[in-house]
Amino acid sequence: MEVLFPLQSLGLSITDEQIREMEANLDNINFKMAAEEEKKLRHDVMAHVHTFAHCCPKAAAIIHLGATSCYVGDNTDLIVLRDGFNLLLPKLARVISRLADFAEKYADMPALGFTHYQPAQLTTVGKRCCLWIQDLCMDLQNLERARDDLRFRGVKGTTGTQASFLQLFEGDHSKVEELDRLVTEKAGFKRAYMVTGQTYSRKVDIGVLAVLASLGASIHKICTDIRLLANLKEIEEPFEKDQIGSSAMPYKRNPMRSERCCSLARHLMTLVMDPLQTAAVQWFERTLDDSANRRVCLAEAFLTADIILSTLQNVSEGLVVYPKVIERRIRQELPFMATENIIMAMVKAGGNRQDCHEKIRVLSQQAAAVVKQEGGDNDFIARVRADPYFSPIHKQLESLLDPSSFTGRAPQQVAKFLKDEVRPALIPYQSKMGGKVELAL
Repeated sequence: MEVLFPLQSLGLSITDEQIREMEANLDNINFKMAAEEEKKLRHDVMAHVHTFAHCCPKAAAIIHLGATSCYVGDNTDLIVLRDGFNLLLPKLARVISRLADFAEKYADMPALGFTHYQPAQLTTVGKRCCLWIQDLCMDLQNLERARDDLRFRGVKGTTGTQASFLQLFEGDHSKVEELDRLVTEKAGFKRAYMVTGQTYSRKVDIGVLAVLASLGASIHKICTDIRLLANLKEIEEPFEKDQIGSSAMPYKRNPMRSERCCSLARHLMTLVMDPLQTAAVQWFERTLDDSANRRVCLAEAFLTADIILSTLQNVSEGLVVYPKVIERRIRQELPFMATENIIMAMVKAGGNRQDCHEKIRVLSQQAAAVVKQEGGDNDFIARVRADPYFSPIHKQLESLLDPSSFTGRAPQQVAKFLKDEVRPALIPYQSKMGGKVELAL
């Protein structure tokens, strides 16, 4: 049987009539009176206690009985933090799902890889997307863990000793413990923090904002990659039919959504500094210099994460790929990457590795000069075709330059990663995967 009012069930003199009166006035909040009371009392919780008592004259004597402001504020904050995670997690799951579909679609499409933002070995469009997804899956796990690690402050009293409740129950420790358990259970938490000061430890807020800051870092990296790819004209975020990229340059297609994500993500990452500083300066059982700061940084972190995820979902639902541009960039760089394959093919055809290496060194430097000094296209393969030395493998050159032979196990990695890690992580959110995000601005 559900216990509706723990203090009453544990034997305190509280009538059903008082409980009914409070229940009937739960939504009857005179905000004007509360504001006037707070201006007079300089205390937000007591302003609302007085306002509620005005609506409930029969229950006025027991409202806030044995409690402290942090019983109201901190326990409420923990509920809000938990519920905030529950709002963010499906949004993050939807982003992961959209990117997973994108990665699956382009799992086999070769693309030039970059290290140090310099051309490196080939990857695939889908494999690169999986790097983004992996970071977001880590964030999904981190947010779930942070939510599940949250405990309730519970019924702890003014400095965390439960002295006021021990007095109410005339020294009966078991009833105080049972009250703590019942209230924690009614709030939907499995556990309460066993010890607190006047507040729950402000290190809890550090853990909450740390995972949100980490999410911000992931999104900043993803959207930076998209911005760089937009510059390369390989991949673009959605661009509306009548959208204007620049007031002065009509041809521009600025990646404004990704830029917005990066801008807000930087703010999100910096917010973790607030709870770090706050936790460091909490004297003894608490000081009040945490309050105003937390009201700003906790709310801003969740709101910022929320809009970033909505924006990134919009981006991920409308990514545009330009295969011909990607192919052209591969053609510019692949000839140099194929030199080792050419050497091996020549050796199999009876050539000498050292002689072949020297020939390729000379031809590749000549081709590089055309690219860098003359601004021309990479003509290394044309030089190989024109050199009689390489005639034994001329017919093999096309197969030796097949981009798919340079992507290693990227397609297989994509398939296995999506099947074994990504899709299973999204199962708890399957009922919330629907709906597209349309941005007003």
